[in-house]
Amino acid sequence: MTETIAFQGKALCSSTSELGEGPTYDPHTDTFYWFNILGKELHELSLASGEKKVHTLPFKASVLARIDGDRQLIASERGLMIRDVRSGAFDLHVELEPAHMGSRSNDGRVHPSGALWIGTMGLKAQDGAGSIYHVAQGTVTRLFTGISIPNAICFSPDGTTGYFTDTRVNRIMRVPLDPATGLPSGEAKLFVDTSSRPGGADGAVCDNEGTVWNARWGQSCIERFSADGQLIARYALPTSRVSCPAFAGAKADRLFATTAFEGATAEERQSDTLAGTVFDLGIAVSGRHEPSYRL
Repeated sequence: MTETIAFQGKALCSSTSELGEGPTYDPHTDTFYWFNILGKELHELSLASGEKKVHTLPFKASVLARIDGDRQLIASERGLMIRDVRSGAFDLHVELEPAHMGSRSNDGRVHPSGALWIGTMGLKAQDGAGSIYHVAQGTVTRLFTGISIPNAICFSPDGTTGYFTDTRVNRIMRVPLDPATGLPSGEAKLFVDTSSRPGGADGAVCDNEGTVWNARWGQSCIERFSADGQLIARYALPTSRVSCPAFAGAKADRLFATTAFEGATAEERQSDTLAGTVFDLGIAVSGRHEPSYRL
């Protein structure tokens, strides 16, 4: 039986998000970011000082990537936007899908090459309405389509392997990549089939050892898989809807996670009072800082 490791961490702050997602850490400023997608908010927390800011956004957004000290890339329902860090102003970098398609961004991550993988989904999570794209210096390439809820996008340390899932299907896929570009060099194949188990495979990160940490939506945990797809351990959290993990800290040796209360009933909200909180799991990991996006 796979070991479940009891929660030994803490909440990062008192605020909650209906749909906390897209957590990422900027080692240049010791700042942790995450989104409340449905609330159209970008949360910013200084780990050194504890200062917290909440930026109201003009759109639903889900992924942040550093470009340089002045700019960030934001994936949103309007496409990929460039955010000026000081003013908060946005400029369009590239459109992913036309507005009439009724879609928004969801999970995504920067490949070691500096290219972005970003998933889209229907605003009402319609079956098969989403895709996963590769974006390099403004050039958009559609990689996979017919996806309902794209998640678990992450990459091996050497950039030769990519991972992704459709949470509605619950099968995490693995695909060989060209490490210089982040583009597929072969067909996607099954990594882990979780379709027979409760909950959903959600956001994921891959550590320096090549193991994959996958948030298990609806099951109050993050699951860790070896590079050959074996379940190593489950790490419990004190709330049900765990959405995405992220490495944080100057050495990327801390594991944080966003959660949500989207879809919870009134009774579930009363019993699950920490839903939507961001947590530090309080465990030591061999993580990696996220690469910057290359314009």
